[in-house]
Amino acid sequence: QDYYGKELQKSEDLKTNACVTSSRPLLKAVRDALEHVHEEVVARYYGCGLVIPECLASCRILDLGSGSGRDCYLLSQLVGEQGHVTGIDMTEGQVCHGAGTSPHPQSVPPPLFPSSSQVEVAKKHIAYHMGKFGYQKPNVEFLQGYMEKLGDVGLADESYDIVISNCVVNLAPDKRAVLREAYRVLKPGGEMYFSDVYASQHLSEAVRKHRVLWGECLAGALYWRDLYSIAEEVGFSPPCLVTASPITIGNKELESVIGEDNCRFVSATFRLFKVPESSRAGPGQVIYNGGIVGHERELVFDANFTFKEGEVVDVDAEMAAILRSSRFAEKFLIRASGANTAAPQGCC
Repeated sequence: QDYYGKELQKSEDLKTNACVTSSRPLLKAVRDALEHVHEEVVARYYGCGLVIPECLASCRILDLGSGSGRDCYLLSQLVGEQGHVTGIDMTEGQVCHGAGTSPHPQSVPPPLFPSSSQVEVAKKHIAYHMGKFGYQKPNVEFLQGYMEKLGDVGLADESYDIVISNCVVNLAPDKRAVLREAYRVLKPGGEMYFSDVYASQHLSEAVRKHRVLWGECLAGALYWRDLYSIAEEVGFSPPCLVTASPITIGNKELESVIGEDNCRFVSATFRLFKVPESSRAGPGQVIYNGGIVGHERELVFDANFTFKEGEVVDVDAEMAAILRSSRFAEKFLIRASGANTAAPQGCC
C-alpha cells in the first residue's frame, strides 16, 4: 500500500522492467468488451496483462487483486448476465496510485481523477457498467480484503468455477495460503488461471528483504519448482504452463543486488485444476467438438496441448481427468485409451 500508494505516481517511477503489460494479441471479444469499460477504471488499471481463460458463459469467477475492476468488468460481459464476478483487493483509504494486490501503474496523469482507493473506484462504476451492458441487475461485486483469508469476507467453500489473478501472488508473503484459499473456494473441476513472476532459483535473504525489489514483483517471486510442490500439497493438478517470457530488470543498481544470486526471472501464466478423484481413469483420446467463442476451430490449452476441431489427440491421465471434470467436458468427446500414453515433458 505504501510503495504503490505513495512512491509510485506514474509508470516512469518504476525502477525495473519487471512490471510490463503483456504483448499477447487480444481476441476480438475481449477488445470489444474493453471498449465498454469506463475510462477511469481503465486509467487506474495497473495489471501486467490479461488473464482471460476460455469457455466463460454463465461462470462464477473470483479475481484476486482486482484493483479498479477492469478485468472484472471485462469478465462481466464474457460470463453474461447469468454469470457472476467477484473482485477482492486489499487497498483501503486514500490511495492515488497502486492496485493493492496487483499494482502496476501505467502512464496516466494523476489529475484526471480524484484520489480514492481501488475498491472504491471499482464500486462506484457498477451501475454505469450494468447499464452499458444492458443487465437488469449487477453481476459483479467488489470486496475489500485479503486473498490469504477469503473466509473473512464470507466466500464459501466450492462457490466459484474459476479463480484468476494477475501478477499478484508474488506480492503475498504466504503463497501457500493464497493457493489453499483458491482451492477451497473452487468447485470440483474448477480452475485457477493466473499470471505471475517466477525465479530460476531460491532467492537469498538479502534479495527477499529488499523493499524496492519486493515492490517491483521480483523479491517475492517463487522459485518455479516450488509452484509445483505447493500446488501438489494444496491438492491441485500439476500446473499447466500456458505462456512464459523472460523478464529484464534494466536497473544497474538493482541488477547488482540480484547479480549475487545469478538469478533469472520469467513472467508465466499457469492453469491449475481442482480434479476430483472420481474423474481419474487413466490416459485417453479426446476430440475437440469446437464451438468455444474465439476458439471455434482450435483451442491452445497450454504449451503441451493444442486441440483442433475434430482431431483425435492422445492425452495423459492428468489431462484426461482435467477435461472430464471441468467446464470443458461438454466441448470434448473423451474416451479411454488402451495405450500407455506418456505425460508430455515441459517446464518453466
